[in-house]
Amino acid sequence: MPQWYEQLFANFARRYEEQPFTQGTIGETDFLEAEAKRVGARSILDIGCGTGRHAIELARRGFRVTGIDLSPAQLRRARENARETGVTVDFRRKDARTFRCRERFDLAIMLCEGGFSLMETDAMNVAILRSATRALQPGGTFIFTCLNALFPLAHTAFGNPSRPAGDGFPNPRVDLMTLRSTEEMTVADDSGTKLAIRSDERYFMPTEITWYLQSLGCSPIGIFGCRLGAFRREPLTPDHFEMLVITQTRA
Repeated sequence: MPQWYEQLFANFARRYEEQPFTQGTIGETDFLEAEAKRVGARSILDIGCGTGRHAIELARRGFRVTGIDLSPAQLRRARENARETGVTVDFRRKDARTFRCRERFDLAIMLCEGGFSLMETDAMNVAILRSATRALQPGGTFIFTCLNALFPLAHTAFGNPSRPAGDGFPNPRVDLMTLRSTEEMTVADDSGTKLAIRSDERYFMPTEITWYLQSLGCSPIGIFGCRLGAFRREPLTPDHFEMLVITQTRA
């Protein structure tokens, strides 16, 4: 039986690009470009690249980019977008939990729950972090976003937080014992077919993320607040729906 994210993204590429949370690509890439230049990165791996919005914009700015995703439909659309933009990106179908690349990258990015947070077990989520760090050069940089558990803890009574207005997300029910959220939703795919999907995502505490990354040999580890379309290094608070994590592998 396919998992909910496999069902959702089987034919949801163009509709995905219409979602409000995908509209901040330029501002987000401005931040990524500045971070890449700060550490001297030229080669970038985009994990859970979707339809290629960050990968293509980074390639347009002169970086050598590889994008991986589990969904063939998302990758088809990503290749179309790259051709239309006139840039070259190496898009590959790979599972973020188990992928291996012969090359090593200067920078890995994983944004907007690009696989991480969507998995059905904590072991699978950690496997994604392990695969990502393994793909980096010694001293390589890893930048990713994930769901911030401080948000539901601060904004919920009985596990039903209100998300920021206008972000395009539903309001899920969060189990404060497991920090997992579920939501019954009906979406129309690119053909107009309506799908009944039960999403299941994991929120993370900053201390959890720190421990996971330390166990994988990463240091230093910076955890910041995350705002769609305007990534920057700002202190994390319970009002941030997502965390922005920046770390490096051992040199």
